[in-house]
Amino acid sequence: MYPYEIIFDLGLYEIMLVVGFFGALLYFRIFADRIGFGARMQNLCIGCAMAALVTGYLSAVLFQAFYNSLQDGVLEVTKTTGATFYGGLIGGALLYIAAYFGVGHFVLKKGETVRNFQPLSNIAAGSIAVAHGFGRLGCLFAGCCHGAVTDKWYGIYHVHLNAKAVPTQLFEAIFLFLLFGYLTYRLVKGKGHNLAVYLMAYAVWRFFAEFLRADDRGATVIRALSPSQLTAVILFAVGGAVLAVELWLAKKETAHEA
Repeated sequence: MYPYEIIFDLGLYEIMLVVGFFGALLYFRIFADRIGFGARMQNLCIGCAMAALVTGYLSAVLFQAFYNSLQDGVLEVTKTTGATFYGGLIGGALLYIAAYFGVGHFVLKKGETVRNFQPLSNIAAGSIAVAHGFGRLGCLFAGCCHGAVTDKWYGIYHVHLNAKAVPTQLFEAIFLFLLFGYLTYRLVKGKGHNLAVYLMAYAVWRFFAEFLRADDRGATVIRALSPSQLTAVILFAVGGAVLAVELWLAKKETAHEA
């Protein structure tokens, strides 16, 4: 890990977040051009992404504050509150969807927002995965989201713990980049349901990866589950619902064409 400032008061954590965000935008631009999204559609999506980034960060902090309050009995936001990825994903996604359909109703042609949403979600899955992967590398450098103290060969020295810890951040980054590669392969081959694949695959990974984590992140209403494990269960269900709806719509469209 390297939790030190490098340039302009920024450390590798912030730099990795910026790299991930612009990597996600580049990925979107490449595949948006590939499937024929027009300029208005692309500008709408990028604008929604910028708004979702800000909202997602605020949501990530508020989610963590809520988890902390379940454990401490006090709901407050301070410099040490922290943030949770799931909170950012949920808040950012809700804002993105609302802005996409709300603003899109006025700037796109009738029916275009609905028609383009599934292709957009297929691209968005890869964009989220690559941004998430770089974000986890940022966590590795910052020292947050770490695993338990260990003397194993794969342990990485943790400055704040003054000991080696399981690099859960690195393991998750590797998983996310592999998932990103698989989602990209599916996109190139014209396969759908990528968003559902991302949600369900990451939920399964995160649920079991939590057993390696050792940083305190608050409590949930179900004491046996960490905040991230409870959210993983919900996220898996959401992914399954997205997949079911997409399959139903595809079947309905096929029947209509027949």
